[in-house]
Amino acid sequence: MSRLMRAAGEPPVPSRELTAVSADGSRLHVEVYGPEGAPALVLAHGWTCSTLFWAAQIRALAGAGECRVVVYDQRGHGRSPAVGPGGYSTDALADDLEAVLATALAPGERAVLAGHSMGGMTMMAAAGRPGFREHAAAVLLCSTGSSRLVAESLVLPMRAGRLRTRMTRAVLGARAPLGPVTALSKAILKYGTMGPGTSPERVAECARIVHACPRAARVAWSHVLGELDLVAGIRELDVPTAVIAGTADRLTPPVHAREIVAALPHPLGLTELAGVGHMTPVEAPEAVTAKLRELVTAYVTPTVRDEEKEQTV
Repeated sequence: MSRLMRAAGEPPVPSRELTAVSADGSRLHVEVYGPEGAPALVLAHGWTCSTLFWAAQIRALAGAGECRVVVYDQRGHGRSPAVGPGGYSTDALADDLEAVLATALAPGERAVLAGHSMGGMTMMAAAGRPGFREHAAAVLLCSTGSSRLVAESLVLPMRAGRLRTRMTRAVLGARAPLGPVTALSKAILKYGTMGPGTSPERVAECARIVHACPRAARVAWSHVLGELDLVAGIRELDVPTAVIAGTADRLTPPVHAREIVAALPHPLGLTELAGVGHMTPVEAPEAVTAKLRELVTAYVTPTVRDEEKEQTV
């Protein structure tokens, strides 16, 4: 049995594990899957998640040798627990992505970069950075936003306004521990982050990942997201960029995706997934994987003509 294609429910096994060191000294856990010569794909997860969030995409794209998939734990998440003096900020997100790209990719190597939720915000924050421009061939933004996250959130079933914004901020930034995964906690997580038709297995998968996030990181990042303003970063995403959103997303409703597409320099369109919530890579893995494969094929994989040219040189 392939190391990637393990029994259902077991995480894939990386071919390599690396450590990237960010500008402030924060150490980031990086995993690489798939053959070294394959086209590169770099995936950044969202708030309260980890590299495990991309398991379906890793299996589908690295398992058959289509791509070399690079994933990493955002600072404070998963196996990247220690945070340097840069703390938690959008600048830190950009620093971390640059460090991962420099560590996992060869100089000048182009890759498709994709981010879910806070991972998408990472792409916006880093868009103007030299390291991003060196390596980004195309971008996929999944279930994300650039500003007004708390004001636009639909987690609380209330009329939009100051009261809802204030209460939403309190809920998302709550310091109470999430505790063990229970039937009640899974129901709450499903309501807030996933579509009504999501299978119990996928809800449980997300619950295990989210509940494993350290409380300090969860709270610290909630404050950053509550004050987010990356509108200028969208205009600096000067590479072909596709956007995916779930129509049942309460955390980053599709209004955010539509605004992002309207502001992108090179938009490749918006894919709205009917009935899907915020956790698109887990809820709709086939759709997300298909879009990633499309981008890799179009912007990273060499054409036959290019290969023939190389052989004749």
